[in-house]
Amino acid sequence: QVRLVESGGGLAQPGGSLRLSCAASGFTFTNYGMSWARQAPGKGLEWVSDINSDGSYTSYADSVKGRFTISRDNARNTVYLQMNSLKPEDTALYYCAKGLRATTRTGQGTQVTVSS
Repeated sequence: QVRLVESGGGLAQPGGSLRLSCAASGFTFTNYGMSWARQAPGKGLEWVSDINSDGSYTSYADSVKGRFTISRDNARNTVYLQMNSLKPEDTALYYCAKGLRATTRTGQGTQVTVSS
């Protein structure tokens, strides 16, 4: 079955950086685009970014464009989210999802808190 394990979250100061990782198993990773999504306390799911199967195309929500970078390593079945210039409004549970524009949560997610 599909298994996605997120890591790399934590506490960051405004303006700081974090790098999230998502290790995938249970499906042929190289056949699928992958997404990152988030859910802030008391708010709905928000798609953040996605990347196609070979990593040649990426897209971002306007709220993170220019600050976040998605990438993938198909040899390691892992997708990453580099988050720079973090803002308090980036505080959320982040998780990866199989597919493009995907927001279906499978794993535990990783908590990101941006606060001074």
